[in-house]
Amino acid sequence: MKKDGFKVGDKVVYPRHGVGEIKEIKKKTVAGIETQVLEIVIAESGMKLTVPVDHAYVNGLRKVLDKKGVNKVYEILRKRQGKIELQTWNRRFREYSQKINTGSVYEIAEVLRDLCVLSSDKELSFGEKKMLDTAQHLLVNEIAIAKARPAERVKTELKEFFANKNLFG
Repeated sequence: MKKDGFKVGDKVVYPRHGVGEIKEIKKKTVAGIETQVLEIVIAESGMKLTVPVDHAYVNGLRKVLDKKGVNKVYEILRKRQGKIELQTWNRRFREYSQKINTGSVYEIAEVLRDLCVLSSDKELSFGEKKMLDTAQHLLVNEIAIAKARPAERVKTELKEFFANKNLFG
């Protein structure tokens, strides 16, 4: 069964949760209204999500990157746009949180790049380090699925973009 471009077996990304697989598309009655929903299992945690098909895109659900998308992510990571604006850490944290919460792999790549570049100039705050770990984790998992490679190999590839290799534990 296929609805709005999604089908059972598709690898998808749900913002803040990461890569999952659509296990079932079914009808469900909620508050007396019958609606179609996607049953998604998040790969890493095993968490099960039920997402109404009509709200899937609004909620940020999208298919995993293709090879062209991976290349675009790598372009973003390579691109250094001068010095990162040195606003207060909490303003940066808020901005980066918003980018990660969009679920856009390109915005997540920007967060990773900017925090890696910033870390070469100054010590990251605890929150920024956690944000960097989150961005790296989301990016590595999606690229690993997209390229059908082990996550450790993708992590090694990402390390090569940045001189400060100890950021990728």
